Amino acid sequence: MHKIIKAWLIGCGVIALASCTKTDNMPGPNAGFQGRLLDVTNSKNNFVTETNGVQVKLEELSWSATPTPQYIPSKPDGSFEDTKLFGGHYRVTPTAGAFWPVDPVELDINGLTTHDFELMPYLKITNFSHRLSGDTLIMSLNLVAPKTEGLPTIIDLQPFVNNTKFVGAGANISQYTTPTDQSKKNIISINSNWSDAIAQTTYVVKVPDLIHGRTFYARVGVRVNDSYKQFNYSEIVEIQVP
Repeated sequence: MHKIIKAWLIGCGVIALASCTKTDNMPGPNAGFQGRLLDVTNSKNNFVTETNGVQVKLEELSWSATPTPQYIPSKPDGSFEDTKLFGGHYRVTPTAGAFWPVDPVELDINGLTTHDFELMPYLKITNFSHRLSGDTLIMSLNLVAPKTEGLPTIIDLQPFVNNTKFVGAGANISQYTTPTDQSKKNIISINSNWSDAIAQTTYVVKVPDLIHGRTFYARVGVRVNDSYKQFNYSEIVEIQVP
């Protein structure tokens, strides 16, 4: 009897092992989606952002009217790409960035599909300039609002400094944005609705105590009080501190 039970257990084990090692014939991802996020005020230029500064939301409608969304993060140059998608019919919406909401687009993603989106930034930084005074970086700028009606309250201007070209709210040396010494505070609080006074103001942002002999990369960001509080950015400048 014991031999019969033992043989039966061995047989079950072999069957279980065979089932576990069975080849998975389900096809893998067979499509990709890429494109550019364009500034609608000048569609020759990509939308100025940072890594993950915008999310491209994808909802596959092939199997469900209420699918679980997936997201493609933006790249620093304002492009996006995901080559590990399943082909199908999608609803696509750029979201979670510093721009006016846009309507979703429905399209088929098969093979490598390309589609660009035009975005209107909440604010634009213009007349941006910089200079170095000793170990202090001084950046000056003006603000422009492409659309003023309904614009959320402007919160603040912040400098971002890093030792690589990847620089923004998600990649920076924190002591240069929020120094522990409050006398060296360099965030400019605005906390106001858009006005002629803001449009006519030249803002000056100072970042002191840059380390001598180092190369830094810097930019300024401005944000409004929407759901995401992301930044509209200036260009990135390289700073060599002698």
